Formats: sequence, C-alpha cells, structure tokens
Amino acid sequence: MERVAYLIRRVLEMILVVLVVAVLNFTLIHLAPGDVAVYMAGEEAGPEYIAAIKHDYGLDLPLHLQLGKYMNRLLHGDFGRSFTRGEPVADIIIGRMPATLLLMASSLILGALVGTLGGTLAARYIGSKVDYWISGLSVAAYSTPVFWLGLMLIYAFSVHLNWLPSSGMMSFLEEQRGIGDTLRHMALPVLSLTIYYVGQNIKVARASVAEAIQDDYITTFRAVGFRERTVFLKHALRNALLPIVSMTGLQFTQLTAGAVLTETVFSWPGMGQLIFQAVLARDYPLIMGGYILMSVMVVLFTLLVDFVYVALDPRIELK
Repeated sequence: MERVAYLIRRVLEMILVVLVVAVLNFTLIHLAPGDVAVYMAGEEAGPEYIAAIKHDYGLDLPLHLQLGKYMNRLLHGDFGRSFTRGEPVADIIIGRMPATLLLMASSLILGALVGTLGGTLAARYIGSKVDYWISGLSVAAYSTPVFWLGLMLIYAFSVHLNWLPSSGMMSFLEEQRGIGDTLRHMALPVLSLTIYYVGQNIKVARASVAEAIQDDYITTFRAVGFRERTVFLKHALRNALLPIVSMTGLQFTQLTAGAVLTETVFSWPGMGQLIFQAVLARDYPLIMGGYILMSVMVVLFTLLVDFVYVALDPRIELK
C-alpha cells in the first residue's frame, strides 16, 4: 500500500515537473532574439506575407495567449505541427524515438557493466599495478569530450581502417537490413558514449567496493568462516552496486544532452539530431516537443531508479 501511495505521489510530481518544463521551454524559446516568421518567409519576403505567416501560426498573438493555447493543446496530447515539416510533432518524434532509445540503452547498460567490473577489479587489487592501470584509464575516459572522441573514432575506424560506417543509419533503417548491419552502424556511436560512462562508473565502483569490503559486517562474515568469494559477491558487491544505480540515473540525464552531440557527429537519426536540426531551423513546436519528451524520459527513469534502489537494499523506505 505504501508503494502504491508513493507511486501516485511521484506520478503527480512528474506531471507537475513536465508542465513546468513546458512553460519554461515555451517562454525561453519565444523570448529568443529574431523573428521566426521572417526566417520561414525568407529575408526578401514582403511584410504582407510575413504577417500572413504570423497569423496562420498564431505568432501575432501576445505571448501569454500563445502560451495558453499551447498548454491547452498539450494537455489534450497535441504537440502541434512542425513549422518546417508540416507534420504533427508527435508523429515525427515517435518515428525518431526507437533510434535514440537503442543508442541510450546500449550505452548505459554497457557502461554500467564494464564500469562495475573494472571498478570491482581495481578495488579487489587496490594499490597494485592493476589498480593503477584501471584507474588511469578511467580518468582518461571520462576526461575526454564525447564529440572529440566520436570524431577520433570516425577517423580511426571509418576513414583510416575502413572497418565501420560513420553514418548512414537513416537509409539503412529504410532498407530494413539484418542485425549484423545494425550492429555495424551502432558500433561507433555506442562506443563513444560507453567509453565516457565506463570511466565514471569505474571510479564510483572502485570507491564503493573498497569501502564495502572494509565494513564491520564483512569482517564478521569472514570471521564466521564464509568463503571469501561468497562474502565478496553476495554481500560486499551487492551493497556496492547502490552508488552505481544512482550514477546511472545521473548519466541518463547527461545522456539526453550528450545524445545531441553524438547523434549529430554520427548522423544518427534519433531525437538528438532532430532537436539540433529543429534549433537550426527555429522550428519552435518541434524543439518544445523534443524537450518535453526528454523531460518525461528523465522523470520516468528517475522513478525506475528509486524502485531498483529499494530492490537492492530493502532497508531503504520509499517516502
């Protein structure tokens, strides 16, 4: 019963957060310098044509009235129509979401698994050469800008070695090829994001595991006669996973921003590239729809992290 009440409260909080994000996005975007009607009509267009565009899209109304109409449509599930594409924003976003979810899920899962294994290995042999090498590589990994790493991977594996494609995922999806081609197109963008998150997770896992194996209850298990492997895997490592879960939640929020750079570098047909193109075209409905969807994804993932946290440590209460 407590979990149901917690879930209801969190859902209400999530709705409030998304509405606040929608209002802020709308206000900030429409206060940006420049006139989107002039951009749509062209610099050589006459004032009558520009005025007609403003009237058709409701851009001639005061800002508070535009906001009211937009929020009313949003509450009815209508994200509006794209200025540049002429299609419903919801349809455009739905078409791009699978590619983004595939990229984000692959990067987060691989980053968490490899980072946890690397950090655990470093903590198990703390102070040794293994620890120094793993820790050094982790610092290099998370200190490297994602976009620069993506460009270097393209140069190495696409330009120089010609092993992997650097782009073309859009045409590939339209042709519906096999899983092998999917993995080849995914390899470089997933690798660039995974390397960055592996570096973060190694540092967190190493510190967490090193602290866990020194706790009193671990010493008690050893004194009672439990095998070292059982103590480490069943007790120390499980508690050490909690900071990794928290870090994964933070990484998801970072990934929504990092996806814009990564998808642009690799021409990945996902939400990040879509938002980037919408910003260049000043397509307000598409920009706002993309950001709202990203905020929904973040709050849903945060809720999932809370329940995973409780599953790993029953002593934690949902409040």
